[in-house]
Amino acid sequence: MLVATWNLENLYRPGGPSGPKDEAAYGAKLAALAAVITELDPTLLAVQEVGDTEALGDLADLLGGGWTVATSRLTDSRGIRVGFLGRVPFEVLTDTNAFPPKLTPVQVDDSGLEISVAGRGFLAVEADIEGGPVRAAVAHLKSRLLSYPNGRFQPHDEGERARFGAYALYRRTAEATALRALADDLLAGEGRSRDVLVLGDLNDEVQAATTQILLGPPGSEIGTPGYDHDDKGDATRLWDVAPLIPADQRYSRINSGRRELIDHVLLSHRLVHRTTEAGTGLPGSGAPALPSVGPDPEARRDAPGSDHAPVWVRID
Repeated sequence: MLVATWNLENLYRPGGPSGPKDEAAYGAKLAALAAVITELDPTLLAVQEVGDTEALGDLADLLGGGWTVATSRLTDSRGIRVGFLGRVPFEVLTDTNAFPPKLTPVQVDDSGLEISVAGRGFLAVEADIEGGPVRAAVAHLKSRLLSYPNGRFQPHDEGERARFGAYALYRRTAEATALRALADDLLAGEGRSRDVLVLGDLNDEVQAATTQILLGPPGSEIGTPGYDHDDKGDATRLWDVAPLIPADQRYSRINSGRRELIDHVLLSHRLVHRTTEAGTGLPGSGAPALPSVGPDPEARRDAPGSDHAPVWVRID
């Protein structure tokens, strides 16, 4: 099977404040997304930035019959959410944005406002795939793009920039902790025999502290001497497939000219040891051709396709 994650970049129907301005631009976006998904041919695809559930339905219709679709009910202030498209039937297990017990609320702005839930929901499903059930969770953690009061994307001064950078990091760290709690529930201490995936736009790179939170017990990383030796941490550990991606493809977005891998696929013990290949973009197509994006989210409002590349893994 091939499992993938893809940020679809503002998937809205036309006419709203965030979607394409007209039907022509909307049609071009859907066609570009559908072409990639058709060639990728995933068994299960985790998606992010679904603004309208109807738009995801339009995309599924364009792909042809036989797709199962689910989206989270829990959106951010712009109405975007996560979801799944599947070639196989699946059932929703969990749709949650809750912080785990003992994790206190985090500050999000200069007013002292605190939040105690993730900005976007985490959706977990179970798919009946040949070889047994697979449990998968999708997430879209807090962006590193900083926004300021009154809709600004530029700070008044460096003090404001630093503070709002800290607020965004507080949120992303708390959300990563909440996502790890969901992973714990899905693994249930049975990672050696239970097939679990955590996928999504984590908005940080492989070695970032927020990403590392999701891995669980340290040790046995891919490419280290411990990888081929079982230990007690395998029951609860997750492995990021990033080291299996060819070095020249190891990015999923280009931010102001810098390549970065912020979309991730994490696997439980049994799955990672059945993995045969991982990559970004389309299999066999080399390094993904992506636009370089800047701090203004409106700049690509009518652009077709997405500013992210899919990240995928093939499992035997």
